[in-house]
Amino acid sequence: MKFFVTYQMPHTGMDEWMKIPEEERKVQEQQMQSEWNAWMGDHKDSLTESAGVGKPKRITAKGTEDARNDIMMYSFVEATTLEEAAEIFKDHPHFGIPGAWIEVMSVNKNIG
Repeated sequence: MKFFVTYQMPHTGMDEWMKIPEEERKVQEQQMQSEWNAWMGDHKDSLTESAGVGKPKRITAKGTEDARNDIMMYSFVEATTLEEAAEIFKDHPHFGIPGAWIEVMSVNKNIG
């Protein structure tokens, strides 16, 4: 089965992150990237796609406007059950970000 995964953190946390001096932030970013790459390599058989996301636009019946949400990245993973898919992420380096969380949900292709 296919599962959709979102990597999230409070957008206010990103505001705080950007206040860290750039040199210090870059060192932390490099460490996180190294841990992330190692994790991705360890789970490459389950992951089918991963990417970061940009700033959203909110579209309603009244029109379109800039928006903010807590989603930083997404992935698709293959697993037998939701519990198995969730277990893949139990030790993910994303949890090194204060207040971060990951959500895993099944993909239902029978819509429309």
